[in-house]
Amino acid sequence: MAATSASNNAPPETVAPEDVASEFVVPEGFRLHTENTAKILLPAEVDAFLNPVQEFNRDLSVAAIRTFSEELAREKEARFWAAQERKKTKKAKRAKVEGFHPPKIVILEALSATGLRSIRYAQEIPLVNHVIANDLSEHAVEAMKRNIELNGLGQKPGEVCVAGEASAALMYAHATEKSRVDVVDLDPYGSAAPFIDAAVQSVTDGGLLCVTCTDLSVLATNNYPEKCYANYGGVPAKAEYCHEIALRLVLHTISQAASRYGRYIEPVLSLSIDFYIRLFVTVKTAPIHVKRAVVNTSTVYVCSFCQAHYDQPLGKAVEKKNDRTGQVTHLFKTQSGPPVADKCPECHSTLHVAGPIWNARIHNPKFVDKMLKHLEANEGKYGTAARMKGMLTVAQEVSQFCCCAKELDTQFYFTPPTIASHFHSVCPSLAEMASALLNADHKISRSHACAGSLKTTASRREIHDIFRSWVKQNPVKTEKIPEASPTRVLLAKEATCEADFAKHPNSPLPGWKVKLVRYQPNPAPNWGPGTKAPSGTKRKRENEDE
Repeated sequence: MAATSASNNAPPETVAPEDVASEFVVPEGFRLHTENTAKILLPAEVDAFLNPVQEFNRDLSVAAIRTFSEELAREKEARFWAAQERKKTKKAKRAKVEGFHPPKIVILEALSATGLRSIRYAQEIPLVNHVIANDLSEHAVEAMKRNIELNGLGQKPGEVCVAGEASAALMYAHATEKSRVDVVDLDPYGSAAPFIDAAVQSVTDGGLLCVTCTDLSVLATNNYPEKCYANYGGVPAKAEYCHEIALRLVLHTISQAASRYGRYIEPVLSLSIDFYIRLFVTVKTAPIHVKRAVVNTSTVYVCSFCQAHYDQPLGKAVEKKNDRTGQVTHLFKTQSGPPVADKCPECHSTLHVAGPIWNARIHNPKFVDKMLKHLEANEGKYGTAARMKGMLTVAQEVSQFCCCAKELDTQFYFTPPTIASHFHSVCPSLAEMASALLNADHKISRSHACAGSLKTTASRREIHDIFRSWVKQNPVKTEKIPEASPTRVLLAKEATCEADFAKHPNSPLPGWKVKLVRYQPNPAPNWGPGTKAPSGTKRKRENEDE
């Protein structure tokens, strides 16, 4: 992660000099840090530039970009052989086929710091032509050159190129069609917002954009709505699903930036991880698809008490069929609204507005499935393979009733303990809640963003009705509930139907029974994104002592 430091309680793994090749001696004042195939030198007394807990981020990125490059090669190979077949037919099969050579990709890491990520890309992704590692900091550029030479990449020109420019300026320099790159990786300290406009222009048509944002204090709380709007063009919400709102806020920002240039995005994997979010989206050029951005964007009304949410899309697509040709086209219209009155229909509490956010799917199940297959075949090559398998499995979790292999596309999850707290009731188990939803013919899945969470096609009213049935079996002591409490409003309503908590054959879902590391415990107390590394570019003030 660019310009990021480790926590004092989570020091980087160090390797003694004798563990390395005998001819290499760790210079005085440095320590050797190894991660998978890469080794880098870090200052012995400064925990800057590198956060070791971000190994999961780097492992995930290597797997995602490798999967992307292999799929890109397969698609181009299929088109190549199809073209050869057409060529043979036209020339009576006299065409000489020289064979297909898989294309190699170019990766631009805009904020490289130590260069560890770029080094791993060059060494662990077979279809890489070269990696452009960039950082404005003079200290970072020196570190990158030192570490590239240490890994032997300096002896192979073109594998890792070091640039010392402003990140946005470098990406704008690659914005012309012929100079675009196949993958752009943004992994800054804090917000990626200042770099997104340049990034969506510098990635080639069909290329992959990888984005990290660590400013969840802005994206996932309502402490700084003005800062969130300034960075992302939207405001967050205070709710248990705030991390999914954070994901969708950033996806909306990327979509909006791409739309300005006749481009649109397709998220292939979007994850909320520890103290940051990590997004992988493909960027494509097609003005006709840009029109759908208005349909894929919503504001959301969120109840301040029961957290019921009501979606307000900004536009809608209306099908129009040509009677003569039978061709179906779409006309895009403004959407009617609002979807709800000024008070929450469930508990009569105040509603707050969040968004605009991306309201379409956040994963591509086929891409996630291919990542999982790659991981199963290369499990020993990733230090965090167990957690990668867990997170990816949740993202593509199979449900017989969903008829899909993915986390449900429905917006936002809930946790039974939170709903139980609104009713002041004892809490049903996750399996009992899942059974009640499945018995009512609703689809369910887990959410990767929160342990013990559920996504469902049921409305918040239907979820509350299930709890009202639960309360009948497990009565609430109402004498301890204040008269003005919204809980009394929730309890006063009658359930429209009785919930069935009997064990459903698919509760828990088959994927839940596999022992996987879905949610990593804190590796050490007080760990997180660390402190920002010094840029090394600030000049000393004239009045400072020498």
